[in-house]
Amino acid sequence: MAGRFDPLTRTAVRGGRTSVPAPTAAGAPTAAGAPTAAGAPAAATAGARTREWDPGRAVDLGLTLGPLRRGPGDPTFRTTPDGSVWKTSRTPQGPATLRVALGPRTGTAHAEAWGPGAEWMLDGLPALLGEGDDPAAFVPRHRLVHASHRRRPGLRLTRTGLVLESLIPIVLEQKVTTDEAYRAWRRLVCQYGEPAPGPRGGLPQGLYVMPEARTWALIPSWDWHKAGVDAKRSAAIVRSARVAKRLEEAAAMELPQAAARLEAVPGIGPWTSAETLQRSNGAADAVTTGDLHLPGIIGYALAGNRDADDAEMLELLAPYAGQRHRAARLVLLAGHVPPRRAPKMRKTDIGKL
Repeated sequence: MAGRFDPLTRTAVRGGRTSVPAPTAAGAPTAAGAPTAAGAPAAATAGARTREWDPGRAVDLGLTLGPLRRGPGDPTFRTTPDGSVWKTSRTPQGPATLRVALGPRTGTAHAEAWGPGAEWMLDGLPALLGEGDDPAAFVPRHRLVHASHRRRPGLRLTRTGLVLESLIPIVLEQKVTTDEAYRAWRRLVCQYGEPAPGPRGGLPQGLYVMPEARTWALIPSWDWHKAGVDAKRSAAIVRSARVAKRLEEAAAMELPQAAARLEAVPGIGPWTSAETLQRSNGAADAVTTGDLHLPGIIGYALAGNRDADDAEMLELLAPYAGQRHRAARLVLLAGHVPPRRAPKMRKTDIGKL
């Protein structure tokens, strides 16, 4: 949780941190928010599929699943006061809603899922919570990175196994402020997606499933414009949606082959492919290049150089080969950023033109 000595700053959010309330001490919460005496949640309704999984090590839901949230108003991601994370996905079997919470005493993950893709979501629960991640392979080489790593033992790299789900909101973030991208994502998902499957009256308000690939490809130009998305970004999304099946195959590929598959689509470059594969594949070495701010943050934190470029950033991260994405996240989570010396990037909304 955010606190006096670990504030939830914009840089920490960029590092993939989301505030998730702690579950009640009486037991893991139910979907309706009432704790159970036995420490395990009861199914919210008949028809909810359930699964329990013991990670065998500390897992921080806010740090592990935080990179999947696209802003505080993301219609596909919610946290609730009972300590639950709610997430929707369009799986190969269809739309699904997942609710996951950790037992306060055991750390066991208790999950419930609804919809045609419920079984698929529950089968992927271990990967989603970082089962395939190997934190032991990471060796800190800088004092700041070591302190950030020690402070966050529950950080795991998630793997969703779904490419388009991460690719589209990341394309929306190309060369605009995050607020503009989040606004576009909210508008398009709520307009063209569908209400999340689940118990009537038991779901967080405003939870939606993103549109299917064909729907993305058929969004008319005027609705892209109203959402504040320019022709270049909308064209990249439409092209990606048309080859969605081929892109989804990248979730099972090694990092170089997966990146090449994504970057074969015009409008998808190294920045977009890295940000996507960090989430869909849990790629620990997918370092983001071509970013406006990241090289300066890494350079300032590790070498005192706020003007570092991609080449210097990669040189600083070279000792973390195989784990460069994790190292970059730990630097961002540490919050050691250079002081501002210029105005923020101006927010625009072409939908008002």
